[in-house]
Amino acid sequence: MDKIKRILGLLWMILGPITIAVLITSAVQNISAGGTADIHKPLPWLIIIGIFTPIAIGLTIFGWYAWKGAYDGEIKT
Repeated sequence: MDKIKRILGLLWMILGPITIAVLITSAVQNISAGGTADIHKPLPWLIIIGIFTPIAIGLTIFGWYAWKGAYDGEIKT
């Protein structure tokens, strides 16, 4: 079980930065001056990126601790 936690920790560390990169790439592709829909305006993208950046950073930190084995061991009662 501890090995699975470490492998998933690596997955979380990779997933955090990829999520932010995908959001920024999508924002750059969809923001346009001529668009009329909300997806073409920069404010919703700034809000979405601003909310998900701390979540992605937390996911990466969680993955780092799982990778280092901070969650390994038995539960002591």
